[in-house]
Amino acid sequence: MAAEHWQREIPINLPFSALMFVCPMIAAFILVYRNHGPGGIKQLLKKSFHMSMKNKIWFVPLFFLMPVITICAHGLIKLMGEPLPDLHFSILTALTFFAVFFIAAICEEIGWQGYVFDILEKRWHALGASIVLGVIWQLWHVIPHLQNHHSPAWILWQCAGSVLLRILIVWFYKNTGKSVLAAAIFHAMNNVCSFLLPNYDSSITLFSIFIVTALAALIVTFLWGSKTLAQFRFMRNSY
Repeated sequence: MAAEHWQREIPINLPFSALMFVCPMIAAFILVYRNHGPGGIKQLLKKSFHMSMKNKIWFVPLFFLMPVITICAHGLIKLMGEPLPDLHFSILTALTFFAVFFIAAICEEIGWQGYVFDILEKRWHALGASIVLGVIWQLWHVIPHLQNHHSPAWILWQCAGSVLLRILIVWFYKNTGKSVLAAAIFHAMNNVCSFLLPNYDSSITLFSIFIVTALAALIVTFLWGSKTLAQFRFMRNSY
């Protein structure tokens, strides 16, 4: 009975391959160690667990942008006339999700943002590097999606939306002093909100999330600039 209650409260369904979240971190450690030795790994870890921003207002979008995107996507689904249960969850469920997903996110982001992104940015600038990294990130997720028996349409919109999500992750990363920790927090918030959204297994739900995420990414790119994603149009310095 307790197990059934837990399953209702925590409606999470992940395949065994989801445990590959440690791979980006391990790969980054190997490459950094090869090039810079133990000191390089120490520097990467130091970079991964700091957050430096002059304007503390960044904590607001860091924790609340994904809930807003999720609520808007939920509303968009209802506008399309699709049947959908009301948003309903407990604080305990949300906190449990965040704890679990943050561990996975920090492991991924140590590799993605802590190591790979800065290399890509030197060649393609912030927006281009975000899209390239987003595509790599989502190709890496295809196997878990297939193992969960999701439809092709679901996988398409999930991957497309997550490529755009990487733009927002980079936006936070660049505006919090290149904080991998901030990237991991936003990454975890995305996962929390996704799994709390009713009918998450529906391709219509993923399409709605894609539309709202695309709008957010367009606004961010316009206001902070595609070259850096960190130069606000109406201020000299965005952080």
